[in-house]
Amino acid sequence: MSRLSRKIKASRELIDIGWSECVDLPDLGLSRIKAKIDTGAATSSIHATRVNPLMIDGQLVVEFWFRAHRGEPARKFRAPGVEQRRVKSSNGAIELRYVIETTMILGSVRWKGHMTLANRNTMSFPLLIGRRALRRGFRVDCARKWVLGQPEESDR
Repeated sequence: MSRLSRKIKASRELIDIGWSECVDLPDLGLSRIKAKIDTGAATSSIHATRVNPLMIDGQLVVEFWFRAHRGEPARKFRAPGVEQRRVKSSNGAIELRYVIETTMILGSVRWKGHMTLANRNTMSFPLLIGRRALRRGFRVDCARKWVLGQPEESDR
């Protein structure tokens, strides 16, 4: 990193967030999805079932089912696939997961990033935001949650 880029990065204000926040995924038409902020995870992850890779016009597209909010039925989504990647899960097992690329919005920051597709059915949050995403200028306060706004009443 050049000296100039370090100065620019150092001068940028960090956005304070808590250990749980709501994230928008506009490419998928999803908003206010409850997410756990996890500095221990490298890559972000979204709950997915019935994962099905497709080749459309020579491009990898991954189809999957996701339930955005409690009480809603699962819906089918499609996103551009990036690759399959070996990921160490929270229980220490190595899993081969599909990786999609999608736009994420957390607070005032919008970016195109990667998410692995994993069955997070036993987890409290359908979305996990990892440290690669957090490098965009966030400071995590592990003693707080919903710093950027509460989730919908029906989804708490």
